[in-house]
Amino acid sequence: MAKNDATPVAIDSIDTTAIDHNRRRFLIATATVVGATGIAAWAIPFIKSMEADKAVAAQGAPVDVDISKLEPGQLITAQWRHRPIWILHRQKWMLDTLPKNKPRLKDPNSTAAQQPDKNFINGDYRALRKDIFVAVAICTHLQCVPNYAPKPKSVNSWWPGGFHCPCHGSMYDFSARVFDGSPAPLNIPIPPYYWKKDTLVRIGETKDGKYQNWVPSIW
Repeated sequence: MAKNDATPVAIDSIDTTAIDHNRRRFLIATATVVGATGIAAWAIPFIKSMEADKAVAAQGAPVDVDISKLEPGQLITAQWRHRPIWILHRQKWMLDTLPKNKPRLKDPNSTAAQQPDKNFINGDYRALRKDIFVAVAICTHLQCVPNYAPKPKSVNSWWPGGFHCPCHGSMYDFSARVFDGSPAPLNIPIPPYYWKKDTLVRIGETKDGKYQNWVPSIW
């Protein structure tokens, strides 16, 4: 508004009781509606996303992971049920450490219910294939994510390589079996999975479609 064009009015002559309260209420209401509309426009897809996510999580929907570019010794992390999943391409020397670790392990034969079925995994390897290891990347102590520590003696003088939890020091071998002296009580879980083809693994169910609702004793 250009002040030079306005007719001067004495401040004392303004009738404060004549302020248009209806107009003020209209402006406030309009601003509120516009704000709410903006929030709603942002929130609707977010809420829908959460609802869809909850549905997927509740169903434990399987996920497919392509490992065609996974090099020997390399570990990648996928996600299933909002949990990180390790996929490790184990080298021969890693596999050779597994039988030797047994005297140091809490549950060397994986007798606890940390995998879908006692016949689902293969002995020391805890895997459907010796070379490719699949596990839930969560420490069974307080659910931290352990570090991949493949280099021997990098954790302590006898360390054969495996996984080491940075939170409270729990130690696991290359089959995610927990070492004695660790605060973690159980081996890391092995999720249900199967190989759709040599380079494609489906995580979240077995080949016969079972175990989609499976949960371990401890995540």
